Amino acid sequence: MIIRFFIYGIIGWAMEIFWTGMWSVFQGDIRLRGTTYLWMFPIYGLAILLEPIHDRIRFMPWIIRGGVWVLLIWGIEYISGWAIRSVIGVCPWDYSGATEYQINGLIRLDYAPAWFAAGLIFEKLHDTLTRVLEFRLR
Repeated sequence: MIIRFFIYGIIGWAMEIFWTGMWSVFQGDIRLRGTTYLWMFPIYGLAILLEPIHDRIRFMPWIIRGGVWVLLIWGIEYISGWAIRSVIGVCPWDYSGATEYQINGLIRLDYAPAWFAAGLIFEKLHDTLTRVLEFRLR
């Protein structure tokens, strides 16, 4: 379980750095500068708690599963952002003023397609980790 926590944390960081690096081009930064926050490692690592949900919804069509992931990720993003803001006074990914499609600066509704894809990628990662780690234990 600890190994998967670290794998999810590292892959989450990598995906975020890739996403922000690619997005930087649209803001005129051709250096492809990607960023993340140390806060994100445990948040991404806690994806391990989503594995049982994946096991329960895997029979559903991918379009439904993607929608489930969007809602869950928005919930996690909102709650974790609110918790961090409550503790340190600021949310690291404050979306206030970035777009009209944000809620309390904590989630962006226009990121739904990205979270949809991230959820389906998580499913593949979960299945791969299960196969690899089960094989390793044999």
